[in-house]
Amino acid sequence: MNDQADSCCGHNPNLDAVKIAKTKMCSKQTMEDIAETFKILGEPVRITILHALSIRELCVCDLAEILEMSHSAVSHQLRILRAARMVRFEKQGRKALYRLDDSHVETIMQTALAHLTNEGCVPDRREK
Repeated sequence: MNDQADSCCGHNPNLDAVKIAKTKMCSKQTMEDIAETFKILGEPVRITILHALSIRELCVCDLAEILEMSHSAVSHQLRILRAARMVRFEKQGRKALYRLDDSHVETIMQTALAHLTNEGCVPDRREK
């Protein structure tokens, strides 16, 4: 197999294309911030929390039941998601109801789901 099939032959960049791309690209700091966001999203438990919250508001007790985890473990994950501005909560009496922080977080979730499936829910590929 030819390892060069997916790359240029030699080094002959299109300098006009490079200049246009460089002028439109975000800063290095922005790229680092995006990478950090993806690191946070790289944890399946956090993705499951975000997916559940994209369906409806839930309290820690609800999420603990869904995830089959302890309240403290769920709270720890929620703290990370809150610090990343992905979720927020509102006190209602003695409960704190969590929701996605804004429509951007929902867009991230829906885009990822759409990328993997047309149904909006990723099937468990291990079951077969």
